[in-house]
Amino acid sequence: MEALRAVIDPELRRDIVELEMVRSIEFGDGGAVDVTVSLTTPGCPIRNHFETAVVNAVSALEGVERVNVGFDVLTDTEKGRLQQKLGRAALPEGALAEVGNVICVASGKGGVGKSTLTANLAAAFAAEGKRAGALDADVWGYSIPRMLGLGAQRPKVSAERKILPLEAHGVKVMSIGFFLEEDQAVVWRGPMLHKALQQFLEDVAWGELDYLIVDLPPGTGDVSMTLAQLLPQAKFVVCTTPQPAAQRVARRAAELALKFKLELAGVVENMAGFTTPGGERYPIFGEGGGQLLADELDVPLLGKVPLTMPLREHSDAGTPLVLADPDDPAAQAIRHVARGIIAATPVELPVMQAPSPAAAPQPVGMSLPMA
Repeated sequence: MEALRAVIDPELRRDIVELEMVRSIEFGDGGAVDVTVSLTTPGCPIRNHFETAVVNAVSALEGVERVNVGFDVLTDTEKGRLQQKLGRAALPEGALAEVGNVICVASGKGGVGKSTLTANLAAAFAAEGKRAGALDADVWGYSIPRMLGLGAQRPKVSAERKILPLEAHGVKVMSIGFFLEEDQAVVWRGPMLHKALQQFLEDVAWGELDYLIVDLPPGTGDVSMTLAQLLPQAKFVVCTTPQPAAQRVARRAAELALKFKLELAGVVENMAGFTTPGGERYPIFGEGGGQLLADELDVPLLGKVPLTMPLREHSDAGTPLVLADPDDPAAQAIRHVARGIIAATPVELPVMQAPSPAAAPQPVGMSLPMA
């Protein structure tokens, strides 16, 4: 039990012993230890965090040869006691409770192809057989609806008052662009941005997803800080172009993740050279910035995505390149990035019962709380 005090719930900021989340500890033959941890919700998005932390803490004890971690859920009575202990009216039920992994695509500055990477990564996850979603959190420069071909469509709301994300190319999509007139500027200050992002996470019926890809705005402003606070389980992918100036600026986005103790999944170097039809290669934006940044941060370089005209053309047309032309060098590079993330982020989601029939969804307008 003392060893398990090292396991911290990143949402509640206290250890699982103090929170009375350790259901049982049993000892087996050959140095085996079975630990059962009680979660606040069946689809806890940080379940993998608990499993790894428990294994690490108990394995360090003398005589322990193997650690098995099981999970159950706190009863309503136990949740009530925990609420009293925390002095809260309600426990955080975990925004995105049925989402296995949240991947935030970040950059230090605009114009490095972050949104193009996000849209194609989401489509690549779907092409790999994963349940994928894309959240366009770049509220000032929203472009994911256009890149995924959703145009002027509007979401609907379920009978449970949950916003239903739109779907395209096998990806569930949500963006502030769905609630505005085309090309309308978003002129909001911090509190309104925070409320809108919180609603995207808590009031959208994302359902079961293996991966939710979040397109962050460039830099380290209000939106990025809000999402870092709301998503303590998220992993950051830093997007940069090869030149040293962009690489140094991209490091600031990585520093934001590190400051909030979020995991860096790796670096993607975008616009990594242009190859002519005759085979000549031109490093238009320089060479090596992505690898230098990955080495500085001690994370993998997930991929180098070259400049190709089809990547730009299909983004404008709303058809992800990874689906429209999978043999294109840029498409192959992005599929490689997606496979690398999949290999590093195992997904374990609970088996959910089929929902009961509900009333037909209704259109969502700007009269929702988001307004």
